[in-house]
Amino acid sequence: MAQPRLLLVDDEPVLAQFMADAALGCGFVPIVTSDDEQFRSSFLAGEPEMVALDLGMPGMDGIELLRFLSKQDFKAPVLIVSGFDRRVLESAFRLGEALGLNMAGPLEKPVRLDQLEAMLNQLKATLVT
Repeated sequence: MAQPRLLLVDDEPVLAQFMADAALGCGFVPIVTSDDEQFRSSFLAGEPEMVALDLGMPGMDGIELLRFLSKQDFKAPVLIVSGFDRRVLESAFRLGEALGLNMAGPLEKPVRLDQLEAMLNQLKATLVT
């Protein structure tokens, strides 16, 4: 089986690299993007087996990306990893579900490595690649 691709978007380079390294260690091929445009073009270039996104970034927000994924009829897991308040994370999670997305998490920043790896391994086991 080919390694699943994880498309992740985060505007904080250190955190994006941390998540990419964790994903690599869990058997994913990470594709790191730092903004809305990069994320959309990477997604459209080849649909990933999973998405991880931050909710708050300059010039856009994760809610817009949830709507984009819904319009693309994306059925694979969408993991929210964000520093927003827990209530905001849960609201975004519920919105994603209402949009028909396969939501996972949310994980609050700063996320611990063991927590992130456990989530990635759990989600990887559910993927059909």
